This record gives sequence, structure tokens and C-alpha cells, in this order.
Amino acid sequence: MTDQTPVAGRTADLMMALGREARAAARIVALADTETKSRALRAAARVMTARTPEILAANARDLDAARAAGRPAAFLDRLALDAKRVGAIATSLDEIADLPDPVGAVMAEWTRPNGLVIARTRVPLGVVGIIFESRPNVTADAGGLCLKSGNAAILRAGSESIHSAGAIHACLVAGLAEAGLPAAAITLVPTIDREAVGLMLQGLGGAIDVIVPRGGKSLVARVQDEARVPVFAHLEGICHAYVDRDADADKAVAIVLNGKLRRTGVCGATECLLVDRAAPAGVLVRLVTALLDAGCEVRGDAETAAVDRRVRPAAADDYGREFLDTIIAVKVVDGVGAAITHIARYGSQHTDAIITENVATAERFTREVDSAIVLVNASTQFADGGEFGFGAEIGIATGKMHARGPVGVEQLTSFKYVVRGTGQVRPG
Repeated sequence: MTDQTPVAGRTADLMMALGREARAAARIVALADTETKSRALRAAARVMTARTPEILAANARDLDAARAAGRPAAFLDRLALDAKRVGAIATSLDEIADLPDPVGAVMAEWTRPNGLVIARTRVPLGVVGIIFESRPNVTADAGGLCLKSGNAAILRAGSESIHSAGAIHACLVAGLAEAGLPAAAITLVPTIDREAVGLMLQGLGGAIDVIVPRGGKSLVARVQDEARVPVFAHLEGICHAYVDRDADADKAVAIVLNGKLRRTGVCGATECLLVDRAAPAGVLVRLVTALLDAGCEVRGDAETAAVDRRVRPAAADDYGREFLDTIIAVKVVDGVGAAITHIARYGSQHTDAIITENVATAERFTREVDSAIVLVNASTQFADGGEFGFGAEIGIATGKMHARGPVGVEQLTSFKYVVRGTGQVRPG
């Protein structure tokens, strides 16, 4: 049950208490063995499957409110659940349970000339704060990944998904109880008071070790501006697909259509198509026609507009824009060098792809494009932790410190050095 009415002082007291409880739970979860954590995740998956009708009823409440508020179709798609999507969330929890436990893993080990044996081993981060808006699956993905990696999680859902998140969170709590782990290991903030976000960004008195925002540009920008703790985040997913002069035309059409239209509201959706001016004859026409015929609005430069009168002239800000809709910007460029330059100027260092049969060109693209994920002959929609074999992801990080790309269980750990000796002392 969420508290819909902010009361002066009450939210601060509530959040500080949640922080203390999560910190205490983090110490327990950090020491939990692999089987206990996995048992909690599998139990949560079973409960979720059994409670699918309740989850869908809660989601219907969120969808009704979103429609009444005039939310766009892409937003509704991100928010919507059906039996298949709930089943996929439950399956994801089972997959996380099956992942190797990163806690305690030895990353490197060596022996010094004095006989000291030094090992770098993985340890949990501690308490992870996740602030998200419209994606109910984040509740389970984030909670499950944090648990598997020995962390406690504090989840703050937006008002858009609060009922869906609450129903999913109840399943996670049931799994924790079955495994004998504290409920505070995965906490859902029980208020939509916006003050709760600010308090989390301040770290809840030292309780939170890292913040992960999952939401729109305004949320992520606020987090990056105000956070007093480390942040794993990406501001926008301005993803490019570049069709090279040595591209296979059939591959190019299939990859571009999937990258743009499989799900337009995800951060890995292709937002800009770059086509080599020397690409095989007819490729630009095929690409543009296929997009338009599939119902996608194409905004292009003069050469692209000449292909089909349905193409709208691209405005200056259409390049470097995250549409999250059935809209794509298209530009003709002079080879791979121009494509790399364009991506460097307009991209967001999230995910970019090249379609080419030329190995040397592909290698140049992967070497010079400075993005968290770079693909060769594959759709940008593969920018997803599940597709990387991580079971799920807590988000895509585009920064260069600690975590980059899909943030899975390994990325939710830090490390410490364990030094074993036989009585060595350091000489003066």
C-alpha cells in the first residue's frame, strides 16, 4: 500500500529508516551462500507465476491512469504487462538464480618474491538504490540481480508503475521469506512523494552505495546533477546503424527494421540510420521503402528525401535525438570515416552498429566508435543484459568508471585484496 499524501517530515523519517534496515540486510545478504540466494529467486519466480492475475490487475490500474493522463503509445508499451511478459520476468529470475555467484570469486592471484600471496576477490557493493519510472520488470530484474550479487536493493518506482511494482515486489518478498532472508534485502519505497528521490540521491545518511536511474532524460539528468553517491546511468540511447559500402543488402534491411521497430520504446532502438554513399545500388531505396511501408516515419537529408516523397526533411535536431517512437533519422555519408565522425558528434556512447562484409572496416568501426556496445552485423536491440547472457540487467551504463554496458551481477560487485602470509614483516 503506497502513501499518496506527502507529509512534512514523514517521508524523511521513513526513508532514513528504510536506509538503516537495508544496510543491516546488506550485511546478511553479503554473507549468504549461493544456494540460499538462488532459492529465494526461484521461490519468487514460482510465486510470480501463481500470482499472474493479481499482477495483471495491478498493471491494469497503472495503464488506466497512464491513458487518462494522455501518455503516448511508446510509454504505454513500456508500462504494459501481459501473461507472456510476466512469464518472461519470472523466467528471468530463474535465469539469475542459475548464474554463477560472483561473490568471493578470485579475479587474479599472484605470489610476491617475499612469499606473500595476493588475491583480488569480488565483494558486493552494499546497498544499491534504483530509481525507475514506467518499466515494471525493473522491480524484479533489479531486485534479483542485487540479491544474486550479495547486495541489498532500495527500489523507488514512479507513480506511473507503482501498482505493478508493488505486486511484483510482493513476490520477491515471498521468495526472501522462503529462503530465510530479511525482507529489507529488497525494499520498495512505499511512497510516491518526490522527496524520496532527493533523499536517495543524498545517500540516506550513508546507507546507499550507488544509484541506478532507469527512466527518461529528465530523471537521469536530475540524478546525475544531484547525486552525492556514485551513479551507473545513461542519459539517452541515441543508437546508430551504419550500412557500409560492403554491406549485404538483405542483412542490412533485416537488421535496420529490427533495430528500429522490434520495440521502439527501448533504449537500444536504432534512432539514426547512416548509409554509405557508395553502398550497393538500391540499398538506400530498399531501406527507406521498407521503413516507410512498415509504418515508420523517415526524416532524411536531401539524398534520402529524393528516394520517396513520403520522407520528411530532417531538422537539425533530428540527428542526435532519441525518438523512442516509430520515427528514424536517415543520412547519407561518405564512408566509414564520416559515419564514425557523425556518431562521435551526435551519439550518446550507448550502442552503435555497422553492417558490412569487410572485416577490416568492421575492425576499424569497433576500434574507433567509443560506445558501451558496438555491434557488427547485428541489431542494436541486442543491447540488453539478457541477450548478453547476464540473466537480466539493472541498466545500461555509458560512463567509463567501474561499469559500462549492461550492468549484471559482476558489475554489481567491487573487489578487495586478500593477502596471505607466513609471518612476513616489512623491513625498515
